[in-house]
Amino acid sequence: MNIIFYTLIFLLIAYFLLKSIANIPSKKISKNLRTLIFLGSIVLAILFAVGGKFLLSLPLTLLSLALVKLKGLSIFQLISLFRLIQTLRKSGRFTFNKNLNFKNSSILSIEESYKILNLDINKKNTKEDINKAYIKIQKKIHPDISPETARLSTLVNEAKEIILKQL
Repeated sequence: MNIIFYTLIFLLIAYFLLKSIANIPSKKISKNLRTLIFLGSIVLAILFAVGGKFLLSLPLTLLSLALVKLKGLSIFQLISLFRLIQTLRKSGRFTFNKNLNFKNSSILSIEESYKILNLDINKKNTKEDINKAYIKIQKKIHPDISPETARLSTLVNEAKEIILKQL
């Protein structure tokens, strides 16, 4: 019901706005439009300066993942991969810095391992299920396909080993 109410309000505002614009001379419209574009640009600049880190983080990450040639990933897989990378970065287990040693990674939890392999933790998974999930992901991120994904590949390997040890 609220959607209908808001739509009616929006359409009424748009109607009266367009009706008032129809009676204004074109020179006055162009002058006001230039002022509006200028003020809008300033507002956007301030908005991006203050909140740009949060506003641009997901799109830029998705674009960067596309640049490293992760083939065959859907938008949902990219978003879940982005969330996983953010979680691992916050816990200090993942970085994009190539100068760090990959051997010193901390151990993943079982829940994180299941998330990495996109498996259900409550379901009884067999070795075949784990290997299928592992192979499916490795086909997309293996370092032979894209050298930039070497760290992701090591995380997937570590997740597989943790789940197999649990069985």
